Amino acid sequence: MLKEVDYLVIGSGIAGLSFALTMAHHGKVIIVTKKRESESNTNYAQGGIATVVDGVDSFEKHIHDTLDAGAGLCKREIVERVVKSGPDAIRRLIDLGVKFSYKSKSRRLNDLDLGKEGGHSEKRVVHAADYTGREIETRLINAVKNNPNITLFKNHMAIDLLYTNNQDHTSCCGAWVFDIRGLELIKILANITLLATGGLGQVYLHTTNPKIATGDGAAMAYRAGAKVANLEFMQFHPTSLFHPEGEGFLISEAARGEGGKLRLRNGKRFMQNYHPRAELATRDVVARAIDQEIKHSGDPCVYLDLTHLRESYLRQRFPNIYKKLSNLGIDIATDWIPVVPAAHYMCGGVVVDSEGRTNLENLYAVGEVAHTGMHGGNRLASNSLLEAVVFAEIAANSARKVKPAEFNIKDVTSEFDRVMGGKISVTEEEKILIAHAMLDVKQIMGNYVGVVRSNKRLSWAERRLEIIKSDLADLWENFPLSFDLIELRNLVLLANLIVKCAKLRKESRGLHYNIDYPHLDDVNWHKDTVIQRDSQK
Repeated sequence: MLKEVDYLVIGSGIAGLSFALTMAHHGKVIIVTKKRESESNTNYAQGGIATVVDGVDSFEKHIHDTLDAGAGLCKREIVERVVKSGPDAIRRLIDLGVKFSYKSKSRRLNDLDLGKEGGHSEKRVVHAADYTGREIETRLINAVKNNPNITLFKNHMAIDLLYTNNQDHTSCCGAWVFDIRGLELIKILANITLLATGGLGQVYLHTTNPKIATGDGAAMAYRAGAKVANLEFMQFHPTSLFHPEGEGFLISEAARGEGGKLRLRNGKRFMQNYHPRAELATRDVVARAIDQEIKHSGDPCVYLDLTHLRESYLRQRFPNIYKKLSNLGIDIATDWIPVVPAAHYMCGGVVVDSEGRTNLENLYAVGEVAHTGMHGGNRLASNSLLEAVVFAEIAANSARKVKPAEFNIKDVTSEFDRVMGGKISVTEEEKILIAHAMLDVKQIMGNYVGVVRSNKRLSWAERRLEIIKSDLADLWENFPLSFDLIELRNLVLLANLIVKCAKLRKESRGLHYNIDYPHLDDVNWHKDTVIQRDSQK
């Protein structure tokens, strides 16, 4: 099937939906999303959006905190632009009906209830209790469903980007899309394509990300020739619930912002031994500290203590966390919460310029899939939703000025075209093989490319991933197309790219810590790790 549209958006988180709503004023939009329209990293975000709306705070303080957390790799001009756009971004969300938490019934911008999280010098996290992402996602989805210029393709998965090669550049012109339920292939041609596919946490065994976070956008972009950068900087959230029935459940950073203390099993606190800010140090510091304490003690986890707070306050401030843990038999008003670090946010991604454009003509990327320079070597808490909504507006303002693309459909190609002859089905036996390969990737990444790395571990990971890469080539060539096979293809590629970036960076900076290069090297490595298919620099 062939479809043509003005704007193709791949992904349905805050970045993709915000972009789509703006572009709907200028043409027809198709949004492609893998499962339910609300299944995204945005929907799982508990903390909130960091922005300056309090007189005690200032843009310069927020900029300083972001640059400090970013370990020297943030682009100051990008940070300044995003931070200073924050209040307007919040106003736009309020205009859409987002119900943030306020200190009183006045509902004024300067009366928003503000939280404080690790790395922030002031209270500046705008939130809707502890389900901010879900609240924003719900309002955006409602606006999208009521817009006649937007068509939502649920349960559709993008496979590869379509592009044309000219003498001096490559131009993106849409994507191959797989209808998961109808088992149908759709070629969507578009003047502008936006990648808003979110993160890639599912490359790790333990992650706070939803099941759909398999890095599809970054993988598709790389295969088409786009540059990617800084994939070694995977942020591990320090406090993911350690419980067999609560895998991947995030305990918001705001819990430590409210005075939560990290303790060993014997009750002893330890964060003061690692950083002057103790529990409010940046995520990389806290995650490494927990990792080290777990290795020293042999215990499977550490504990987060919120018992100093009243039950009534905990119910009001953290209703989602309170309910979830209560259902698991943990009363956070009286019990310590068992926690471990888990893969949470990719600070690198597809390289874009200050307008959200990739090096492929007519291809934009926004949100976690993109590398804007905002986060550097370590993202400051609650800056991700801020960056997503601000850059969605920036990218939309740029994309609407692009003239309609002119190309001959005969010149359109993709990495997927060579396998177009296969059936679209999968047997139970094949599902098992794919599932085993996927589990192997996750275990390799968790064991060898986690919070703390070494040259030996990275080499081990590289060798083991090469074997899986070879097996995948056989699966991809000979097995029928399926949802799981497409995801496996993307995860294997991204695991290899993360290891490649980690091996290239011969220092320890931000989220990347290598015991063989334990020090910062500003002389040789005060730069991004940029890689591109068939080239490297």
